[in-house]
Amino acid sequence: MTPRGIDLHGDVTVDRLQLADEYVAEGARAAKDVAEYALWLGDDALILAQQLGYWVAHGPELEEDLALTNIALDLLGHARSLLRYAGTADGRTEDDLAYVRDEHEFRCAWLFEQPNGDYAQTMARQLFASTYWFELYSGLGRSADPALAAIAAKAVKEVEYHRDHAVQWTLRFAGGTDESRTRIIRAIGDLWPCIDELFRDEPLTDALAARGVAVRPSALRPAFDAVIDAVFAEAELERPAVPWSAAGGRHGRHDTPLGHLLAEMQVLARRFPGATW
Repeated sequence: MTPRGIDLHGDVTVDRLQLADEYVAEGARAAKDVAEYALWLGDDALILAQQLGYWVAHGPELEEDLALTNIALDLLGHARSLLRYAGTADGRTEDDLAYVRDEHEFRCAWLFEQPNGDYAQTMARQLFASTYWFELYSGLGRSADPALAAIAAKAVKEVEYHRDHAVQWTLRFAGGTDESRTRIIRAIGDLWPCIDELFRDEPLTDALAARGVAVRPSALRPAFDAVIDAVFAEAELERPAVPWSAAGGRHGRHDTPLGHLLAEMQVLARRFPGATW
């Protein structure tokens, strides 16, 4: 069974980086709680974009170098829009939020900060991330907040392609050699404990969902599970029997790799504050 809307044999298509100011009206100012929610989502996209950037010129084939580069640019576009909107609450810019905050101030979920590992690890992470984002942005496109709705309406079209790409690679690994199958099974097992955090309801999301602004995370889980279960069934894979992690990224408690990633991502901006080029 193939998940609804997924073409397992289609080509991967990509969009160019979308400028953030197309979605945030001039003079718009996000409420404090809406800005915090936008920060959560922006941090998720920013950190995974940075992770995928490490694959540039290191992919298994030229087509994959291009595919992952474009996926990373799509995610960076989502991050720019969301962080720019988050910054309207207190006058910070998207660059302030990306480059000046410390590790404990980031609100990304643990899944997005997990190391790239081998290509199977990267594709398993991409499968879970893009499936989650597709459901999230599909719902957020109906948000009562115009900026969030506009960002989501654009993003959902892109993450659908990202999801298709990850599904194809998951099936390719699972149906390939004994070695490739072993690697995708190991990758899924390593990442599975981080899934639960994506669907935990928080006081912030409960309050925003009650106003029609946000999507309650737990409401996304059934659709996510349906897609993942369909992919696993076609690939003859099983859900790992592993406990959930104690992930606390939404509250600034992060896994070790995030600090190393931020140190590299932020070094130029911190060494030369206010520099332009």
